[in-house]
Amino acid sequence: MTSFIIKAHENRPLPLEWRSDPGCAFCRIVRGQAHAFKVYEDEKIIAILDIMPLRHGHTLVIPKVHTSRVSDLPDEFAAECGKAVSKLSRAISGAVNNTALNVVCNQEYAQAVPHVHYHIIPAPRPGAASTGPSISSDHVTRPLTQMEMHDLEFQSRKWLDDDQALKLVESIRSHL
Repeated sequence: MTSFIIKAHENRPLPLEWRSDPGCAFCRIVRGQAHAFKVYEDEKIIAILDIMPLRHGHTLVIPKVHTSRVSDLPDEFAAECGKAVSKLSRAISGAVNNTALNVVCNQEYAQAVPHVHYHIIPAPRPGAASTGPSISSDHVTRPLTQMEMHDLEFQSRKWLDDDQALKLVESIRSHL
């Protein structure tokens, strides 16, 4: 989540569903019960395209064990996440022809899905126009609700196009 709303997370109570959620969207994807554009998978990790990408190539690396906090992630899954992030970063860089990346793992304050996941986001290209919301960092006068935070975050995002996603998955896989 972008830094302009981090202040809004101060003193926000932790939602109960972050502790345990049998209906977790990522767990449903891991179990094959929900659709996703799968880029990579092994016995401990799955990587999918973000359905509302910040930029072309935005990929999520997800451990197959349900854990809400990266600080609670079992060591063997943390190690495999690290390997997968590195491997997929190379592949995404090749697929989108851009070596500049942001790799992010949020814990609680900016975490949209209460299941550990790493974002690999190609950085904006120099000279490219910004498509993000133009909100000053001092706009927060009260803590935002979780819904308000997500509304701000997703204002500039568009849903992933299925045809483009299939081409991107093929391109990333060809670089693995």
